[in-house]
Amino acid sequence: MFSSKTLLLRNAEVLVTMDDEGSEIAGGGLFARDGWIEQVGPTSDLPDTADEVIDCRGTVVIPGLVNTHHHFFQTLTRAMAQDSELFDWLVELYPVWSRVTPQHVRVSTITALAELALSGCTTAFDHHYFWPNGSTLDDQAESAREVGIRFHISRGSMSVGRSQGGLPPDEWVESEDAILADCERVVSRYHDPSPGAMTRIVIAPCSPFTVSPDLMRQSAALARSVGVRLHTHLAETLDEERYCQELFGVRPVDLAEQVDWLGDDVWFAHSVHVSGDDIAKMAATKTGVGHCPTSNMRLASGVAPLTRFLENGVPAGLGVDGSASNDSSHMLAEARQALLTARMARAMERSDEPMLTARSVLRVATRGGAEVLGREDIGSLEVGKAADIACFRTDGISMAGAHDPVAALVLTRPIEVDRLVVHGRIVVEDGRLVGLEVPPHLSRHRELARRLIS
Repeated sequence: MFSSKTLLLRNAEVLVTMDDEGSEIAGGGLFARDGWIEQVGPTSDLPDTADEVIDCRGTVVIPGLVNTHHHFFQTLTRAMAQDSELFDWLVELYPVWSRVTPQHVRVSTITALAELALSGCTTAFDHHYFWPNGSTLDDQAESAREVGIRFHISRGSMSVGRSQGGLPPDEWVESEDAILADCERVVSRYHDPSPGAMTRIVIAPCSPFTVSPDLMRQSAALARSVGVRLHTHLAETLDEERYCQELFGVRPVDLAEQVDWLGDDVWFAHSVHVSGDDIAKMAATKTGVGHCPTSNMRLASGVAPLTRFLENGVPAGLGVDGSASNDSSHMLAEARQALLTARMARAMERSDEPMLTARSVLRVATRGGAEVLGREDIGSLEVGKAADIACFRTDGISMAGAHDPVAALVLTRPIEVDRLVVHGRIVVEDGRLVGLEVPPHLSRHRELARRLIS
């Protein structure tokens, strides 16, 4: 339930609004009512009292971070397939993942959301694309409430198995009629299009090497008829590029264009191997990207051209990706990787363009992610926006000597959030989740993970 009271944050060392001017307010704060921001400014200009008052001395206050790509179930299989590129990595892990049950889906959903929340994330998207042993999207929707952050849930799918030229085992794939029917069911049951929504549904076929072009077309038509967004992996590896050229005669972004998957209601995960023409098409259609630098490095996929996306107006957000190809779900860690890989790419290209800045990456992690997910109600701390707020302390050892605490959130060792507020409701307080007993949950998670690989 949303908060039905007033909230006052005051005395922040600096409050980062992420508004159009990039305003940062020393000694700033905000006042919210029923989860919606009514005032932002210096503490002296705000009301003196509220139902809940948070003193933010010694903290940097930013909009809640927004994660645009993940695979929650992979929290059960961290640090496996350690030295493989994507296709071999998938083939190695498919047999383990085939044993996933509804219990596994529920416990991993809570774990991933909790880990994201503790990193300052207030809105998360998960790309779940297979449903073995009776598991369904309902398992995720029902378990996510225990953490309390906004959740965009995908009805992902795979329909082309190995015998048909795809990568996944045949027993993993579903009929395309069944996929489309269930997409309609979950949108009807769970999707909330209203401002401030806690749950939204995304239609998300897995990738060009796991679904047919016909399913992609039908998924796009269905999503647009019911008003939800579209997501898929695209242009992640050179293996994928070769696959598309051999089977379809085109590169991945051209394939997306052929199956009606360019538009401001679409975003791709990764988009590492894209040409200048690909970027121009994405920019012209406002097709977004979920940038996943850590996973791209872990699997030796390459470095996505984040700076060129931003320069050309491609909507871009950050994604931690799955916990078997990143092994972490920390949004500030991902922001740091995004900054460093962009600078490395600049050096490799011998570019004389300005360096990507820490503040630019924070904008990608907040307002950029909100744009990618189609949310106009989050992503910045402005009047009329939802009170989704992350507060990070500046007095820890990793911030010692940091003369610019905003940039330090990205440049120094990633820290966990001190307080997290979602629609005016406190989710993390003094670095601890409010609604979840973490130790017993992790004990259950460890036991289910052990059974999965035994």
